[in-house]
This record gives sequence, C-alpha cells and structure tokens, in this order.
Amino acid sequence: MQPTSTKPFSYETFPSSGLVAYFSMEIAINPSMPTYSGGLGVLAGDTLRSAADLGVPLVAFTLLHRKGYFQQHLDSAGTQSEDIQPWNPADFCTEEPARITVSVEDRTVIVRAWRYDLVGRYGHTVPIYLLDTDVDGNSGWDRGLTDHLYGGDTNYRLQQEIVLGMGGVRMAHALGHRLNVYHMNEGHAALLVLALLERQLGGGPLGADTEADIEQVRKKCVFTTHTPVPAGHDRFSTEQTIRILGGDRTARLEKQGCFRDGMLNMTLLALRFSRYANGVALQHGKVSREMFPEFAIDSITNGVHAPTWVSEPVQQLLDAHFSSWRRDNLYLRNAIDLPEDEILSAHARSKEALLTEVATRTGLVLNPKVLTLGFARRVATYKRATLMFTDPQRLLEIATAAGGLQILYAGKAHPQDEPGKALIHQVVEDAAKYSNDILRIVYLENYDWALGAMLTAGVDVWVNTPKRPYEASGTSGMKAALNGVPSLSILDGWWIEGCIEGYTGWAIEDGENDAEEANSLYKKLETAVVPLYRDTPEKWARLMRNTLAFNGSYFNTNRMVKQYTRNAYYPVKLIEQTKVEEEAFAD
Repeated sequence: MQPTSTKPFSYETFPSSGLVAYFSMEIAINPSMPTYSGGLGVLAGDTLRSAADLGVPLVAFTLLHRKGYFQQHLDSAGTQSEDIQPWNPADFCTEEPARITVSVEDRTVIVRAWRYDLVGRYGHTVPIYLLDTDVDGNSGWDRGLTDHLYGGDTNYRLQQEIVLGMGGVRMAHALGHRLNVYHMNEGHAALLVLALLERQLGGGPLGADTEADIEQVRKKCVFTTHTPVPAGHDRFSTEQTIRILGGDRTARLEKQGCFRDGMLNMTLLALRFSRYANGVALQHGKVSREMFPEFAIDSITNGVHAPTWVSEPVQQLLDAHFSSWRRDNLYLRNAIDLPEDEILSAHARSKEALLTEVATRTGLVLNPKVLTLGFARRVATYKRATLMFTDPQRLLEIATAAGGLQILYAGKAHPQDEPGKALIHQVVEDAAKYSNDILRIVYLENYDWALGAMLTAGVDVWVNTPKRPYEASGTSGMKAALNGVPSLSILDGWWIEGCIEGYTGWAIEDGENDAEEANSLYKKLETAVVPLYRDTPEKWARLMRNTLAFNGSYFNTNRMVKQYTRNAYYPVKLIEQTKVEEEAFAD
C-alpha cells in the first residue's frame, strides 16, 4: 500500500509502515452503486478519490447496503414514494475470503467483506471494504443488517453501527492490514473504539482496562463531526445499549462519560476516544465547540473532487489552458485569466446538456438563454426549499424583468421524514400554481450523483437557503463553483468562507425571520443577479472566472486531504513518535 513512484504529493515523511483506516456509514463509490444517500456519502467518496490521486496510504470501511438507499418516485401532486435499489456487489467488487464475527443482542453475527479497488490518477489504489452480513449461518434478520442505508428504526441503526465499527476493525486485522490511524467519519463508526480497546486488552475482561490502555486507543483515533445541532447526533437509550451492545460494554461507556441525558451519544463517544477532532467548516468548528466545550475541536473545511464534478466542456477548457489543474487543484487559480467568450461557451454546452436532460425526463423544453437557478439537495425542513415562494408576485416581477426565469429543484426526503415529504409536495404544488410562460419551476425526481453533476454544472446560479446555523458545510455549491457557477446563499457553512460579494456570488443577509431573508434574496436577484446576467455578459463571464479561480482552487478534496494528512493523520510530532516506535520494534 505504498504510493506509486509517480505522484504529485510527497509522503516520504510518513512512517514506513501502517495505514489510515477511514470508516464511513456511506460512501459514494461509483454512480452505479447505490451506497450513499447524499452529502456525507459523496464527501466520503470524494475524499477517497483524492486520497487515491495523492497516494495517501489509506483503506476504507463501510457497509454494503445491498438494497441501496431508495429510488424516488413523485406523482403529479409531489407525493413521494420509494422503491429499493437492489444491486449485485459481484458486478463491481471482489469477495474476500476472510470472515469475522460480532456480537449483537448476544447473537454471533458473521461478517464478510467485498473489496472495491479505487485507483487514483497515478495508479495508487485505495481499497474500500464493504461489510456484508448476508452470509450462510446468519439468521434471516441478521442477513438483512447490511441491506438498507438508514433503514429501519434505532435498534436497526445500532446493530448496523456494531457491524461497521467493531466489525470493521476486526475485518481490517483479519485481512492483515497494519493500521496506525482510525478515522471516524461521523459518529456512526464510533463503536470501533470498543474493538480497539478489547484488542489492546488482548481479549481480557473489558473492566480491566487502565487509563494507559485508553490512551493507547486514543492515540490511534481521529474524528470528524458533520452535525451542527444536538438532535442530529446518533443517540441510543440505556435499555437499547444494554440489550444490543451488552451490559459490560454499556457499563464501560457509562464509566467513560459517553452518556448524556441518559442516552449513549455517539459523537460524545468518538470525541472522548480521539486525539484529534474537527468540524467541516470554520463556522461548524465554532458551533461544535459550543456543543461540546470540554473538547478541543478543530476545523477542516470540506471540499469536492474536482475531476469528478467539473463538466466535460469545462474540463476541455481548462485542459487547453493549464492541464496541470488535475494534478494540483491550486492551478485552478489560473482560471482568472480564461478568455471570457470561452468560459461562456463552455457553460452554454453544460447548460444545453442539463436542459436536454430536463426535456427527456419531463417533456418540458426550457430556454437556454433564460436565467436558470438551481436548488437541489437532501430535503429537510431547515433547508427551506420554499423560501423563494414567500412572495410569489415579487418573484414573477423579477422573472419579468429578467426576460424569463427558470428554477430547477431536486432532492429526496428520507422515507420516514414526513415533514420533508410535505415540503416536496409543497414545492411541486407551488410550481404548478406559479409557473407560466415567464416563470418556469420544475421539480426533478430521483436526485442522484449523475443528476447532481448536471445541475451544478448547468444552472446559472446555485441557490441555498438553510436556516442558520444548521448547515455544517454544504458541498453542492462547491461543485457549482468548480464549473464557474456562482452561489446566492445564506451565510452559513462553507459559504461564510467562500462568499466574496459580487465576485464569487452573493450573500442572502441574515434576518429576524423567513420573510426578512426572503426579502434579501429577492433584493439580490433584482439589484445584482438579474441586471448582471441580462445586460453585461462580459461581466458575467468575469464573475464565473472569479468563482472558479477563487473557490474552485480552494474548496476541493485535493486541499482537504492534505490538511487531514498533515493535521489529523500524521502531524509532525506523531510522525516522529511513530518512527521511534518502529525503530524500537525493529531492534
């Protein structure tokens, strides 16, 4: 698992052996593998793609999700229904011969792994192991533990987290990997610390551990939290934890202060057993420290994998002027000098591809010359998908002044999220009510990787309206920026760092309520967005160049993975310490 000799980023300072193990409940690995639901999984996949490009010595663990997340269907009224997404892992992965077991409710559950080799630009491979309990010898219930991503109730979730965390650690050792660092991407994987602690004790009784044992586990663990509100953290009752995880392990976690308000808090567990923790944006780091003031929580702002999300027309443009952008995303800064007519032409091709897809899906023919806004993301009430319809008459006036306005929506609501489903219904109802020849509003069903890529590349402006401070980071606007598409967004998450007013997009100003923030959105459309797009195409082209140069060159996983490597995985002090330990072992 050493980096190949041809590599853009040198890791010779790493310890001579040992890997980083990356654990995530969901990973967007391949567009044809439904192993992700949204932003967390796409971020995980982009992280691993950049790790492979950069030659980082890393392996990853996730669950197989044999029946996927779900296929979304919307009827004419906007009512969502769901179908499973069955897929065959043998079409993409190689089954490993190793088998391990975990204990779930006093049952012994057998776990196998399927390996997907993610090969980077320079030939370095990051193996991804998808854990699977659909194995002969397991009960019917246990065979289904790795079927559904975020399916079932909290009992199902805790059982899955045992498979991911504890099963992943055991599988890593069964496969012969020597691991130096365990990275928990969100709290779903936090139970891996129990497997590490038990391994540290050599299989001895769990109650026999000492502070020195716990510190040995802590030295190996790093943790990334993605959730800016307390209710978003995985929590399980004491009764659940005793029944599913076991009384001895529950007592251990209680002794270590991993319960809050009578509930096992997976974020708290991960924080207590990690030597390094971070939020996913500067603001999110601050919010996380307020929620957990007893911990030092750093911040590493998210990014996206540039070669994955830059559209083909824009890739061709960049390659013609500075092909080194794939090797080092900092070269995207050179976009500041792209010819204005060429960036407009590249975007026009991306927009044409998007509108063709809209026509194929809906039968609606939209105008490629009309200002087109995009709003697509996981549907949750705090994201306020209907904020643009606060004053429909004003929105129609803006559309009239612009010579037409097109708004494209997409997004799935979790099958158990009734308020989210109601929000989709409301958007579709509003679209039918307010759409006319001047204002066209379209909701596209079954938002996924492919549609997301077309939307972020093909719209003219990316809109985001979360309720502060509920947006931990957000990455869809970063994908848009890599295509030169500016954002019109609430100042939350990454946009606090990415917004240069009038140069990379526009900020929707904070208000006391939704109506005030909707008023700011309308005002920015009236006074800034529409006049610039309608009257001065050359200035719009410069805006696109600025967006790509300033935001594309920074908000990418090339930069992000380097930060994780230098700050979380192998900071200088840890490199020196590990080398000393290796030399002592060699002696």
